Amino acid sequence: MKTALKIFWLSLVLAFIYIPVLVLAVYSFTDATMVGAGISGFSFENYINLFKNEELRDMIFNTLILAVVCAAISTVLATFGAIGAFYSKKLPKTLLNTANQIPVVNADIVTGFSVCILLIVLMRINKDSFIPLGIGHVILTAPFVYLSILPKLKQMDNSLYEAALDLGATPAQALFKVVIPQLIPGILSGFMLAVTLSLDDYFITTYTKPSTFDTISTYVVNATKGSQTEIKTALWALSTLIFLIVIIIVVLMNILPKAKKGAEK
Repeated sequence: MKTALKIFWLSLVLAFIYIPVLVLAVYSFTDATMVGAGISGFSFENYINLFKNEELRDMIFNTLILAVVCAAISTVLATFGAIGAFYSKKLPKTLLNTANQIPVVNADIVTGFSVCILLIVLMRINKDSFIPLGIGHVILTAPFVYLSILPKLKQMDNSLYEAALDLGATPAQALFKVVIPQLIPGILSGFMLAVTLSLDDYFITTYTKPSTFDTISTYVVNATKGSQTEIKTALWALSTLIFLIVIIIVVLMNILPKAKKGAEK
């Protein structure tokens, strides 16, 4: 009875999460003009419009470039920050860990306002230079990458670094050839999380982006306020593609390590 209740509850939660996405995916393959409207036929028109519309293509390209660049910078900063904190004494380690948690629990809108006031208002950095936008996204994503890498450091043997030094490696060689390879799964997970957070962010992007620049999040919000039906339905197709890509990445990240271990055995 308990097992049946657990299965029922889990199924209910999963249905609550995924059914709206599946409904949107179904409508993306139809000629309906709004979700909930009658469906009269199957169509790929939304996907054709998604890649045919130059404005949509530019928006997707801008979002991906921003996400990948900021995620790469965040991953580098967070990796060395986590390693530095891990090998620090108790007080510096505690201070770094606490400082890292503040942006995680802080509201995005507060971070967006803060970055805007500091860089654009006080430091007079030109908003159209992309510097405030890039810094804002790094501030958003780097703490999460840090948290992805920290557990891998805790699982690692503390003496590996010292052992490499004792065997003649320089500090740089010990870091890049011994420590960092142990952290690759956490680094990759953190990078993918940073990309996802950057793609999804709205508030920080809104307050720091150049006026002529749009990401998926800001574009979708503005598009839903307008009356361009073709754009709205093309965004259904975009949402479906993002969902499918995320599923594929998650499946591969879970299958490939197991397949590699099986091959090694």
